[in-house]
Parts: sequence; structure tokens; C-alpha cells
Amino acid sequence: MNSVKNKLTGNYDEVPKVARDYKANKIGWLVIGEDNYGEGSSREHAAMEPRYLGGKAIIVKSFARIHETNLKKQGMLPLTFSNPADYDKIKEDDKFELDVINLAPNKQLKLTAIHSGGTKDDIMLNHTFNEQQIGWFKAGSALNLIAKQK
Repeated sequence: MNSVKNKLTGNYDEVPKVARDYKANKIGWLVIGEDNYGEGSSREHAAMEPRYLGGKAIIVKSFARIHETNLKKQGMLPLTFSNPADYDKIKEDDKFELDVINLAPNKQLKLTAIHSGGTKDDIMLNHTFNEQQIGWFKAGSALNLIAKQK
């Protein structure tokens, strides 16, 4: 728990420490999770911190009720596996390409997992963004969009 491999050092450390290292090195990162991601009492903080630390997307099998919207408001990409079994295709040393250029309502996104041996898996992801929420993402957060509109 709270231990992740830092791809820059090869060492394991606490998640926030690794995220800070990636942010300092201008490396975007994402979270891969299982079911009911974001369950708990600190959902708003749990959405703010990944964005602040340079996170780009949270990809899971399912989200806790409110957490998905909190992530959207923070400019994060809350995504779910189209096929939950694709979770098992992800390996610890994978690198990822996520096509967000064509983000649109009711349109899946493609994640490419690039494995350490050079093989790749394309994984389709679902989202629940509407046009307004896509604006939040493009602006970096709902508050950023509101500030730009003044």
C-alpha cells in the first residue's frame, strides 16, 4: 500500500513522493486502479492532489459515486476500461500513450500500453464527459474555465 516504482530511479517509494519527482522532471503520469476508485471521505482532495502533482488521467474499472465528477472539475481525465479484463494487460514497467486529441462526448479514447519488451496493447477506454466538461479539461479545471470567461 502507498508504494510505487519510480521509473526514474528504479526504486519503490510513497506515491506522493514519486509524483513530486515526476512533476519536477516534467513527466506526466496516470493512475491505473480497480473498482470503486475514490471511495472515502476526502474525495475532493483526492481529485485536487493528482492534478497538482502533474497527473493526467485516472483509469479504473469503476469510480465511487461523486469522485468521477470531482476529477473532471479538476481537469483530470476519469476513464474506465471498456473491457474490465484489459486491466490485466497493464504491467508495472509500461509506458503509455493516450489519444486525447479527439476527446468528444460518447467517443471512446485509446490507450496504448507499451511494454518493456517493445510489444504493445491497445486498450479502449470510456468516459462520461459532456461538452461543458470537455471545456473544463481543455482549460485545466472548471475554475480555470470560469476565470477565462471573465
